[in-house]
Order: sequence, then structure tokens, then C-alpha cells
Amino acid sequence: MTHPVPYLGRPQTARPPPGPRLSHGSRPQHDHRDAAPRRLAPARRGSPRAGVAALRARHAQCPVANGFQGYFPVATGRCHPLTVLDDCSRFALCLQACPHEQGLTVQAHLTQTFRRYGLPARMLMDNGPPWGTPTLSPFTPLTVWLLRLGIALSHARPAHPQTLGKDERFHRTLKTALLHQRIFRDLAHCQQAFARWRDHYNLDRPHDALALAVPATRYTPSPRPFPEALPPIDYGSSAPVRRVQEKGTISFRGRRFRVTKALRGYPVALRPTTQEGRWRVYFCHQYIRELDLNQPAE
Repeated sequence: MTHPVPYLGRPQTARPPPGPRLSHGSRPQHDHRDAAPRRLAPARRGSPRAGVAALRARHAQCPVANGFQGYFPVATGRCHPLTVLDDCSRFALCLQACPHEQGLTVQAHLTQTFRRYGLPARMLMDNGPPWGTPTLSPFTPLTVWLLRLGIALSHARPAHPQTLGKDERFHRTLKTALLHQRIFRDLAHCQQAFARWRDHYNLDRPHDALALAVPATRYTPSPRPFPEALPPIDYGSSAPVRRVQEKGTISFRGRRFRVTKALRGYPVALRPTTQEGRWRVYFCHQYIRELDLNQPAE
């Protein structure tokens, strides 16, 4: 299946001939037509293209960091900037002015981002709504939707902001370069400024960690297209499957175990471990918890 080349930069009023492919040290050329990327023959080991192929393979598994880093006032309320940042290239996939941090709003903007750039292999996210908290409630309706899309999830370590250091650095740069001592009328005014600054950040601004290259020259979109319909949940025939009940529990071998209320109504699979009486609970590809039948009932 081919994947459309995403729009990486500024919109264009006309459709010029396709520009050269991105390369280090050159100003990226972009068009936003739905064209399939050019396929390259396998590179010989040690050739310059072999390094490019290795870089693209690494980027295909590169996580994206996403989250909110607070809000700032506007004349009509508040703006909560939602950011999605590619961890390898620092390319900003999304910079959206949101009125709040609610799950359905975030899901709508992530859907637009995934349609444009494809599905990431993994997402690293902050703690708290709407992402969940690993020590208390790691799963929310939003993260359940991400798991249904086949995206692996990780949360930042509590009280360790350096886990999301690149995303936090992006927000500091945004505040210094764009938000400092500036007054915005409303969210639409914010979004106009965000769109211009995001283009500048991706296309024009050299990055020290990229040897002064710009993020667009290092970014590779995901080959996994966004599905307009969620795929069915299929655990195969070998694993016992239980449906999560209204209170977030499952029944297994005559006992009831807590899972999470976020999975109410969904099927989960149980897989045995190498230790007698211990089973692992999975939702789609994600490990949820371990059951120990040797311990007293919960």
C-alpha cells in the first residue's frame, strides 16, 4: 500500500513541479499533492545511501512526544497549546490552539495529524488528563483509542520532566520566540500565529542537535496510514478472552480481578507466564497488568 506524501510546510497557491527530495544542508521543497514516495533500490553497505536508509528505518520506529505544557490567557479566555513532536527529527507535526485539554478535542486534532503524517509506532505523553497517569489510572478513553490504532504508549516518569525534555524545550522556544509579551485576541488569532511559527521552526530554523539542519530535512513520515474505521480486536484462538465489566473488572478461574474502567465493554486477552498461576492481561498489543492466582482474592 502506498502512502501519500504529507504536506510538510507552507501552503501553495499553485502546483509547481515536484521539487528535489529532502537532503541535509538544502532548503526543503514541498508540495502537498497525493503522490507516492519514490522507491529506492537497496543501498550497498557503506554507501552514503546506506546511512540514509538506516536513518529512515530508525525514524519509522521513532516515538512522538505529545502533550500540553500549561496555558496562557487570551482576550476571550485561555489557549492551551497542543504539541506533537517527532523525537528523532524534532519536526513539529502539530501545534494547535485548544480551548481546553479534553480528550475529544485532542482526539480530533490527532486525527488530522495522523491523516497527514501517518500513525507513529509509539507515543510518549505527559501525565494527567487526558493522557492518564501511570501510577493511578494510565488508561483513558483517549489512550484506549490510540491503542486501538496500534500505537504503543508510554508515560513520562512522574516528577521527571526530563523524560519529555525535547517537548518541554519546544514549548520554551515557543514561549520565548512567539508568546512573550504578546496579546492575542482569540484562539483563531493564536492559530494563525502558530501556523506561521511552526513553518519557520520546521523549515527555516537551524537546530543544534541536528548539526544546524532544519527539522524538515530529517523528518520521515510514517508508512502506516490512518484507518478511517478502527480495526477489529482479534486475539486469535489460543488466548482466553474476557470482557471488562462495568466496574472495570474481569472474571477468570472463578475469581474477579480489577483491570481498568477505561476498558469497560472491551475484550482483553490473558496469556500465561512462565510462572505457575501467573497470567498477563493484554488489551490489543498493550500489557495491562499481571494476575496472580496464588494470592488471596482482591
